[in-house]
Amino acid sequence: MVVFGIELSWLAVKLIQIGLFVTVLLVGLAFLLLMDRKIWAAVQMRRGPNVVGAFGLLQSFADFIKFVVKELIIPAGADKVLFILAPILTLVMAFGAWAVVPVAPGWVISNLNLGVLYWLAISSLGVYGIIIGGWASNSKYPFLGALRSSAQMVSYEVSIGFILITVLLLVGSLNMTDIVDAQAGGFWHWHIALLDFSNPKSLLLFPVMFYMFVLFFISALAETNRPPFDLAEAESELVAGYQVEYSSTAYLLFMIGEYLNIVLMCAMTTLLFLGGWHAPIDIGVQFVPPFFWFAIKLVFMFFMFSMVKAIVPRYRYDQLMRLGWKVFLPTSLVAVVLVSGYVVMFGHLAGGG
Repeated sequence: MVVFGIELSWLAVKLIQIGLFVTVLLVGLAFLLLMDRKIWAAVQMRRGPNVVGAFGLLQSFADFIKFVVKELIIPAGADKVLFILAPILTLVMAFGAWAVVPVAPGWVISNLNLGVLYWLAISSLGVYGIIIGGWASNSKYPFLGALRSSAQMVSYEVSIGFILITVLLLVGSLNMTDIVDAQAGGFWHWHIALLDFSNPKSLLLFPVMFYMFVLFFISALAETNRPPFDLAEAESELVAGYQVEYSSTAYLLFMIGEYLNIVLMCAMTTLLFLGGWHAPIDIGVQFVPPFFWFAIKLVFMFFMFSMVKAIVPRYRYDQLMRLGWKVFLPTSLVAVVLVSGYVVMFGHLAGGG
């Protein structure tokens, strides 16, 4: 049956896929949040959450219930419509960016040929939720936090864009699945390594692409307002940043959106540099499901995010801006020139190098 040019059976299948994907993502996010808190506690030699459920496993769900049942307080001078719209916009953009992320062969909501471009566009729109929330609060501290966050995200999106160009030049496609498939055959084909001794020319790219991985990792920390770059939420200066006037479910939506973006950056690092769902060693027949390899790499990257949060002191804002514009931008530009020169001379790696 077709309604408004849409096949209802296709629509039903897509809605079920989206529902399952969102459910798995939210449940996984709850345990990743607990992992984040446990790692931070372990570094500081504390126990961390350990009361709700066995070993504190249900702590995130208890926090969810607490936020939902609390009263939502809207400041008297706030723009009420925009105040409520901001966290919803942040959450929707965070979920929307996951639509093109493949977690296994064929396991993707929308396998767009311009998937990378879509991800860049949607993730860039997420900053509007932060700006609107800070402005609609009608308070100086949230507004300053929103300005800091927007400047920070725009600054590091530039370097992320150039880093993506180096990967796209090697693959010759904007499709996420193609990017992962180009890294099949073992860890020496992953973009972080490129140690394929059967293709000696590719060894020329090893230092460049490893440096791009490091830059992408650090830029992802800054893009998601993650310590040591959480200047938009610096409690010693701005109380709590752009969401200081928020409470209850509205605050929860901001936090879910922020952690969804963090996990998304872990997933993108996995897809772009760590081979996605491909096993580290290709033995022809894989006994471990592809989704497991994607999940274990994503969790490893999240562990790295958590360790940085626990052990690296916060940067000053001028240091943050200097790093993005005076170090990351010029070096990523040089990397684009080097990789494009390699592709002109030897061709795409996906096509045999």
